[in-house]
Amino acid sequence: MSSAKVYLLLIVNMVFWGFNVSFVKMIVNHVPPVTATAFRLFFAAFTVFLILGLTRKIRLPRGKEWGYIVGGSLTSIVAHHFFLAIGLTQTSATNAGLILGMGPLLTVLLSMVFFKKIPTFIAALGFILGSIGVSLTVLFGTGEIQGVSIGDIEIFLSIFIQSFGFIVINKATKTMEALLLTAYMLLVGAIFLLIISFGMEPAGLSTFVEGFSSIWIAFFASAVLSTAVGQMIYNFAIGRVGAATASIFLNLNTLFSVVGAVLFLQETIKPAHLLGFLLIVTGVIMGSGTLETFIRQRRKKKIPLQQSVNPSNH
Repeated sequence: MSSAKVYLLLIVNMVFWGFNVSFVKMIVNHVPPVTATAFRLFFAAFTVFLILGLTRKIRLPRGKEWGYIVGGSLTSIVAHHFFLAIGLTQTSATNAGLILGMGPLLTVLLSMVFFKKIPTFIAALGFILGSIGVSLTVLFGTGEIQGVSIGDIEIFLSIFIQSFGFIVINKATKTMEALLLTAYMLLVGAIFLLIISFGMEPAGLSTFVEGFSSIWIAFFASAVLSTAVGQMIYNFAIGRVGAATASIFLNLNTLFSVVGAVLFLQETIKPAHLLGFLLIVTGVIMGSGTLETFIRQRRKKKIPLQQSVNPSNH
């Protein structure tokens, strides 16, 4: 497949992921959030295992892989989806989408902390701009100054813990195929969340069944398109164009989450949201190393050109 087609797939995937914030918001507005999330992840896991089965790529985890699966699931699946679902019951999809846009930046920041890397000036400036963007979104998201809501804090926790989980997952993918790892993590995460729902939402199962007819489109769109197919597309793209190039498209995730909030939930975009979006995207491009990689590539292209123009350099 050509790079252009892979880029198109990535753009479509960012639509799935961006709209997923609105899908989840619609779900938790009608049915118990933790119970709904558990079943959504069960269905996503079933979809991924079904595809792996058809391609004959299913195998049991070995040795330390079980530890990586549980560790990655507790962070990137259980904690992330728990706080995302709970947080969306107390904040807007627009705020949530912009806060989630800090994901790539937080992943790089945590990697620097754990691997003791000193950030460059451009990266440090990116962290500052991204933080200002989130602050504007949270404090002025309603159009006037407000306090930080518990929902905004829970959304930030969801993306912060998921970013921490990515470090665990990075180690696991060295011995286990990424899609198979994702399938097991989704299944383990769904089981944990179902157990949690029994304590938090005793009547959650019956309420979910009763309210399912009102959210089934959002439920299947989130489980199949955003969670299952979306992860498969992204893993495929990383294998074709590399993680660095694929990560650039994550900025569109933030854009489509805001667009989805307007289309599906009729939320209003405030000036603070627009300014926050620009600062967050700029911060991610600078802080994640994308800008520095682009500058290095430009310099490499210029050097051969200069040598061909000036033969005395040979």
